[in-house]
Amino acid sequence: MKCILLAAGYATRLYPLTENFPKPLLKVGEKTILDWLMDDVKELVDEFIVISNHKFAGHFQAWAGAHTLPITVVDDGTSTNETRLGAVKDIQYAVDKLGIDEDVLVLAGDNVLDFSLVPFVRFGQENGCSCIMCYEENELAKQQRTAIITTNPDNVITSYEEKPKEPKSSLAVPPFYYYLAEDVKKIPAALEAGCGYDAPGSFAAWLSSHTTMKAYRMPGSRYDIGNLESYEKVKASYKGVVK
Repeated sequence: MKCILLAAGYATRLYPLTENFPKPLLKVGEKTILDWLMDDVKELVDEFIVISNHKFAGHFQAWAGAHTLPITVVDDGTSTNETRLGAVKDIQYAVDKLGIDEDVLVLAGDNVLDFSLVPFVRFGQENGCSCIMCYEENELAKQQRTAIITTNPDNVITSYEEKPKEPKSSLAVPPFYYYLAEDVKKIPAALEAGCGYDAPGSFAAWLSSHTTMKAYRMPGSRYDIGNLESYEKVKASYKGVVK
């Protein structure tokens, strides 16, 4: 299995900290954000693929070069926030460039977790289908800023909406996705059909209406580093993160 780490954003809300340095390589405790994610699933993954923009590719290449895990850095060629490809097109770019033809775990590179992702991957493997994660979000304003799903009693996704004005449930979707190899091949068809490409969950939303996908309940908390305040909060709480 490959693990694609989405790290091509420009983190403008973290300026000046990230004006000339990539957010996924910021440290939380003794490790970078990416190292927390990779160390958790390294026993399941044969290659980590970090998708970077051109502006920060050198930082990721230097970091990868000093690493012991198998890491490939993919430069998507963009240099500004305005010209970014978007998460779904970045995934497709990496798949095409590297000829990926196996199951893929896709993770946003700016989240630190207090739980392991291993059971989530096992859930997808045991069910034999692509899967997303979900958690209860009871604040309407936050529901309207994220993806919301509904499921049946067997955890099969029955609806999936990005940033709904009128959410159908309180099940929100964090940016962690397990895709079967056969479903990864459907990204071009999704884009051709008008699938959104900026939010990473746009492809999952499209895919859930074309094949059976299941949802796994998130067993803990995630720390989404979106601004300076959230970064300081994560650093203060890192001791509770799975090691």
